[in-house]
Amino acid sequence: MTADSDTVLALSERRCWHAVRLIQGLLAIVVGYALVTVDPGLVVNAAIPLAVTFLPTLVRREFAHEMGAGLALWIAAAAFLHAAGALGPYELFGWYDSITHTVSATLVAGVGYAIVDALDRSAESVDVPGEFRFVFILVFVLAFGVLWEIGEFASGGLASAVGGEPVLAQYGTSDIVFDLLYNTVGALLVALWGTGYFDGVARLVSRRYGRTSDSS
Repeated sequence: MTADSDTVLALSERRCWHAVRLIQGLLAIVVGYALVTVDPGLVVNAAIPLAVTFLPTLVRREFAHEMGAGLALWIAAAAFLHAAGALGPYELFGWYDSITHTVSATLVAGVGYAIVDALDRSAESVDVPGEFRFVFILVFVLAFGVLWEIGEFASGGLASAVGGEPVLAQYGTSDIVFDLLYNTVGALLVALWGTGYFDGVARLVSRRYGRTSDSS
């Protein structure tokens, strides 16, 4: 790699980190607005995504592993889309929920890939063929999606029981079908073309898994 390309890469990473900081600032503003207006649902839907954006920083500090500016921005963008949706776009635009589910599903798929790849790296007796990895990523995302839908129903039931607005909105059975459909789209995008972005995470999980196995 030439000096010019190194400079371009450094500038690109710097812009990504600047974008992450901007997103964190915007989410902090939303959390502040939710606190001032006493909106518990919005507090949860903005505070948790804000916390998620600091995951790359936590991983770097606790495990001495750099997740990369691109992946950090990917995580922050997914978190921001969900928090912004809670301000109104979820109800105003039917397509917005599809976008957030697709983007979020790509990250869940990345986690699924990192887990199965770490198992393959860490255990000599385990040999995971590519076809199984593909299926595992799809099943992992769909399972997570089902749990999310259950959480939405539980949130609605709890809100009905105690009063107030549900933290997670549920728009009926047709919404569940579309949510799982776009979860699958996100999983396919990663399974077919995006696993390389999560190789570093897989190596980190593999190292931690190997240490745990050795000490047990």
